[in-house]
Amino acid sequence: MDWKIGVYICEGCGIGDALDLGRLEKVATGEYKAPVCKRHGGLCRDEGVALIKSDIDSGAVDAAIVAACSPRQMTPRFDFNGALVERVSLREGVVWSHNPETLESDLEEEDAEENVNMLAEDMLRVALVRVQKTQAPNPYLCQPAKRVLVIGGGVTGLSAALDVARAGYEAVLVEKSAELGGWARRFKRNEAPLPPFDRVREPDVNALIEQVKATGTIKAYTSCEVKQVAGQPGEYKVELSDGQTLDIGAVVVAAGWKPFDTAKYADKYALGANPNVITSIEFEERLAKGGKILRADGQPAAAVAFVTNVETKEGDMGPHRGNVADIVALKQAHYLKTLNGEITPYLFHDHVKASGLYEELFRAVQKDGLVLVRGAVTSLAEGSERPIALAGEDILLGAEVEMEVDLVVLSVGMAPTTLDEEVLHLKYRQGPELPALSHGYPNSHFVCFPYETRRTGVYACGAVREPMNLARAAEDAAGAAMKAIGAIELISQGKASLPRVGDLIVPDFSLQRCTQCKRCTEECPFGAIDEDAKGTPQYNPTRCRRCGTCMGACPERIINFPNYSIDMIGSMIKAIHVPDEFEEKPRVLGFVCENDAYPALDMAAQNRLSHSAYIRMLPIRCLGSINLVWIADALAKGFDGVMLLGCKHGDDYQCHFIKGSELANTRMEKVSETLNRLMLESARIGFHEINITDYKAVPGMINTFVASLKDLGPNPYKQ
Repeated sequence: MDWKIGVYICEGCGIGDALDLGRLEKVATGEYKAPVCKRHGGLCRDEGVALIKSDIDSGAVDAAIVAACSPRQMTPRFDFNGALVERVSLREGVVWSHNPETLESDLEEEDAEENVNMLAEDMLRVALVRVQKTQAPNPYLCQPAKRVLVIGGGVTGLSAALDVARAGYEAVLVEKSAELGGWARRFKRNEAPLPPFDRVREPDVNALIEQVKATGTIKAYTSCEVKQVAGQPGEYKVELSDGQTLDIGAVVVAAGWKPFDTAKYADKYALGANPNVITSIEFEERLAKGGKILRADGQPAAAVAFVTNVETKEGDMGPHRGNVADIVALKQAHYLKTLNGEITPYLFHDHVKASGLYEELFRAVQKDGLVLVRGAVTSLAEGSERPIALAGEDILLGAEVEMEVDLVVLSVGMAPTTLDEEVLHLKYRQGPELPALSHGYPNSHFVCFPYETRRTGVYACGAVREPMNLARAAEDAAGAAMKAIGAIELISQGKASLPRVGDLIVPDFSLQRCTQCKRCTEECPFGAIDEDAKGTPQYNPTRCRRCGTCMGACPERIINFPNYSIDMIGSMIKAIHVPDEFEEKPRVLGFVCENDAYPALDMAAQNRLSHSAYIRMLPIRCLGSINLVWIADALAKGFDGVMLLGCKHGDDYQCHFIKGSELANTRMEKVSETLNRLMLESARIGFHEINITDYKAVPGMINTFVASLKDLGPNPYKQ
């Protein structure tokens, strides 16, 4: 597409003092023939914004290149009603991160001012090529079903359905049991989420059920399950076990939890062998049925030990315990004291996690006479006066403790129902259920994107997402419900959801060159690509999160985005000026993930931490989108090395696109083998995992890598 490009160069924030802006003007108007090129003392000021806007409104410009601060800054200021805007980070990317004195004294880079100006020129060249190669948006537009499927009829599911209905959408609630209510029906008391926060109260699940039944926009099905979910967000076809097929826009999974496998700790605590050792669930059910707590011989219990730090054969079950075990133990101990003030409750714990307002309940139970033992239970035996003689360690006292109790109550971990039970039955190439990353919880990125799963349009809440009590689950349901509604609204506008929220672009597949290798369908983190019987990819636009992993995976390079393509990045690489070997100025190409690594670089610059001026950073969507041809292009161009900076991968969930860094690392290992065969050192490729908080360390990583390339010498393929 032929764009009328306007280049706008800011002189503020020290840019005009540090750089020869006339050289940038020559690049824009001389090398790339940009019809408009202007300088301004502060483009982010009202006058600077008006300067750009007037050119766009007059038709002189339809693509603006703003060479000023980082694209992560002043974003709303440089939004011109849909006009194409490309940002060049002269402030953070050049001036603030490259102090000539530091470069010459610490990094031993000669002609530092010249190097910094050359860096600025290359960054402008890259931006100009990016704009030239950008095509018009091609949004996928449809009329999504404004109906949300909620799977699970417990407190979480009931709350989610009500939240959906309050927002003006229809909700379909599916519960496999014969009645609604879930676990709450089996509880005697709940910890109070209302003032004064120091007591327990009756569950209010019946009120929720009545509200659902009275809401005309909620259709609840009991004794019913989801048989299949086919299609894509906004256009799901959901088949129920009663034979109905419904049009659904998004899905909320509130299927709840089940007790953690007691077989993993039964032997250690004589659970099942000793009738006076029970689980917290059994204890709650006894309360709900009769309100009396009796020993196995029918005598009233006068001393009860609650154990929240239960150890399994594999170790601590903390990930399935959260803070729920502590709060439940406090609740049950409190209720014991209200039944009989003479009962003595003990609590064995690692540390009581009663955060927030539950601290008031904790204080109330302590005043009632709860005995706290910080340490583990070490043995259980038959007592002389009471059924159980219990021994344990008290870390605070530094001594063994012994006591006789009538009952031992073991906290039960909360394993998500989805851990080993099918609830969704997705008709996806990658499988029927939600992928789980750690401990069975179907998170996508639990820090940045709560409720998101690895299936776009499907949102988890309640104990499916992580251990939580009823009060928090009801709040959690609202988050998932709003996410589901937000997804449908974005789909109706042709926009992507998180993390590239609002993106109007979908990839194009040149299927005539497809070899049916299936790499795109296998490596897509979000299951956006199905395949036919021959293995030809079948793309589902509204499942896609625009990470570009499929583009990086394709050996035939048939997958491209109109604004992010193999040709575009390759052309940007070729636009960078690479000095010949006699100039003794190394050139390093840096692929930088836009999610963690690029912000870390910005933060380093804001702290005036300098790094080598020999590296040229190209922000990319995800390291998983790197196609190996870009590495080949860089080495053929004469770059002395290539550095990849991306999110940390693994169970800590740092990669915003799940496994992009991991895939890139695997691909780079193959590149290293190829380099060795070509008599090029594999050390010319550097891979670094960056957390956004690693900003202080990033300049050092860059400088160390550049120094190592100096030791290797110039790329032998350098012109």
